[in-house]
Amino acid sequence: MKPIQYQNTSYSLEKHPSHGGKQLLVEGDTIGFTGHKENDGLHCPLTAENAAELRRRLPWLNPQPLGLATSFGFGDRLGPATPGHLRAVRGTGIAPIFAQQSVRENARTKRTPQIVLDDAMWAVFELDWRDPWGGDADHIKEIADLQPFLAAGYTFYTIDPNLHVDNAAHNDLLETLREKAAALPWDVLQTSLAQLSEDYLSGPIILEGITIKFEESDLLRALCKYGQAVAHIKTLADYLATQLELFDLEASVDETDTPTSVQEHYFIASELRRLNVPIVSLAPRFIGSFEKGVDYIGDLDSFEAELARHAAVMHALGGYKMSIHTGSDKFSIYSMIAREARNLVHVKTAGTSYLEALKVVATREPGLFREILDFCRGRYDTDRATYHVSGQASKVPAAETLTDAELLGLFEFFDARQVLHVTFGSVLDRYGDRLMEILHNNLEVYEDFLYKHFRKHLEPFTQQIR
Repeated sequence: MKPIQYQNTSYSLEKHPSHGGKQLLVEGDTIGFTGHKENDGLHCPLTAENAAELRRRLPWLNPQPLGLATSFGFGDRLGPATPGHLRAVRGTGIAPIFAQQSVRENARTKRTPQIVLDDAMWAVFELDWRDPWGGDADHIKEIADLQPFLAAGYTFYTIDPNLHVDNAAHNDLLETLREKAAALPWDVLQTSLAQLSEDYLSGPIILEGITIKFEESDLLRALCKYGQAVAHIKTLADYLATQLELFDLEASVDETDTPTSVQEHYFIASELRRLNVPIVSLAPRFIGSFEKGVDYIGDLDSFEAELARHAAVMHALGGYKMSIHTGSDKFSIYSMIAREARNLVHVKTAGTSYLEALKVVATREPGLFREILDFCRGRYDTDRATYHVSGQASKVPAAETLTDAELLGLFEFFDARQVLHVTFGSVLDRYGDRLMEILHNNLEVYEDFLYKHFRKHLEPFTQQIR
């Protein structure tokens, strides 16, 4: 890389002479860094301590809140994907989140929030990205989950209150809803059922292009389904406010059993606003199916009509973006989302970058990919338990039936993509070292795969910005 000159000191990455990896070269003020001194400066390993010192000196290496900018989350389960992500997003006008990992994903990949952030930061440094970028502590469920993300310097916190969503309320009888409503944490909600009835039942709510009307059953259903969740989001948001002066907060209710109705969307957003919870984005559970690694499943006309109603609520209430979870590979609906949301949108992806890594293995080491493919076919029924997927391992051909030339074609098929996608934790446990060695020996190939894949994702949103 071309050295970066800043405040009388030069910083660059260079190849390590012994193992072929990279190290940091600091020429000038080297206080705070650890490494070995030579005539041309201090040669530093890429440790967390040296990363922290570099962030302290070069402010653009720190993630920042992105606010209402059109944004895109590039989950990277392996570590070396940020150069491809950065190359894809450069020049689009879209604000990137380069460091994004959930607690569950960190457990399966055996990475930490600090490792995820540092991996992204080294790429931001090497490729000299100076625009704002974010770090997403994804799917936070409890206050106990927050500390390692806070310590690492994350700026975007996705609160996942789905353990506090009462899915049964979707079908409960009115009397049951009344009983459940009486037991809600009204002290945290800072209101009463009488006050909410006055707020929501006094007449129709007229928004741009749509009218929302609540009957008693509608209000009670929204309240009982999401009341505990709203209270939980409030509790975590208040805690974050004691730890950080500035941060982006997302409320995510996308992993519920039933879709979020437009009335429920209005209720959740209105109550969070009343409670002064500063959400920058909200992820509802849309109609149809958002499954891992594949396009949207459902009637496109129905989705577009319902999306327009959700967008109308968002625009009327203002101050937050629509967040699209499990957002990768949904090519049939990106243009609709960009248009209806008027680019007040955040898209979140994760496993699709891992699939691009497996493409590298398929093209460079087909023998290993064959092992992985058959291993995934055997693991899928176990590993799918924590994911919303409908692919079937029985529809994925055994490796022995495919030629090397046919391996890459697997990534175009629904069932194969899901079988390969959700088994990543098991694959990394068994094949992680070999997979990472292949990636590091073929980083340019990986970067090219990622660039092409994500430019296709970003183009509909880029067109809307233009």
